[in-house]
Amino acid sequence: MPDRDAEFGEYLESRATVMRRTAFLLSGGDWHRAEDLVQTTLAKIYVAWPRLNRDGSVDAYSRKVMVRAAIDESRRAFRRRESVVERLPEVGVEASGVDDAVDVRRALAQLPAGQRAVVVLRYWEDLSVSETAQALGKSEGTIKSQAAKGLASLRRLLAGGRVLVEGQL
Repeated sequence: MPDRDAEFGEYLESRATVMRRTAFLLSGGDWHRAEDLVQTTLAKIYVAWPRLNRDGSVDAYSRKVMVRAAIDESRRAFRRRESVVERLPEVGVEASGVDDAVDVRRALAQLPAGQRAVVVLRYWEDLSVSETAQALGKSEGTIKSQAAKGLASLRRLLAGGRVLVEGQL
């Protein structure tokens, strides 16, 4: 058991930042939901660790678990915890590029969960069409279609300038 824990700890150290960022994008820009998503993923990886470690398929399995958990979460409308604030808190970061990044994240959050998952895996995780199809259990044609629709929606949402949080005027 100690070897298992040590190996799992090493994996976690090497992938934690990437997992958190991917979860953030999959959760529509909500860090609290992203942390829950990472915890769900890590629990499932830990249980399956002996099998995954032999197969060398930890990253693929973790992506699949994370995407499925994100889609399941988005289907539970009653659990949505979004809150609209009048002003965003000030942060000590240069303004150049930050507004664009916020707009992209807000636009991404407005995509349906399936399209968001495809866009994140294809363009954030840089998976191929076939790898994305395998991760989501969908056909390659579905992945191509969802990616095209997701990108078209993002372009439409971003074309008008600032992207507002849903319900914001």
